Amino acid sequence: MPKRTLNLDEIDRDLLEELQTDAGRTLRELGDVVGLSPSAVQRRIEGYRSSGVLARQVAVLDTSLIPNMVMAVVLVTLERESPRHHAAFRKRLLAAPEVQQAYDVTGEWDYVVIITASGLPHYREVGERLFAEAPNVRKYTSMFVLSPERTGSFVPVREHPS
Repeated sequence: MPKRTLNLDEIDRDLLEELQTDAGRTLRELGDVVGLSPSAVQRRIEGYRSSGVLARQVAVLDTSLIPNMVMAVVLVTLERESPRHHAAFRKRLLAAPEVQQAYDVTGEWDYVVIITASGLPHYREVGERLFAEAPNVRKYTSMFVLSPERTGSFVPVREHPS
């Protein structure tokens, strides 16, 4: 079943932005910000969940407080360009909990992959499993993050004129 685009009003846009900033606030707190009762906020949130717009709620950890954590940006080029080979590679990425983000991109590289690991030995194991020993990976390069200046997954929901 194809996904359908949700029609968002101004209150939806405000509420979705507030949820992306801090989804742990109470329904009353969110309602105070967007001008709705707690029950109206709850109905809208349930609508976002049922439509798929609100895919999940997660806790965001402060990575600077996690000892020995290593983050890397990995650029990957595949050997073959067939849809079957890309599907197999994507399946491998999606199965690895260390993969935080993965993008199929244009240009010299086929994929950009963001990896987190609990130290360099763990990163080495992940890199070997996902890239070095994997069939169809022609080349990859890892760039280790020295300081994550900005991280996040905020999605702008307001329409901006071009």
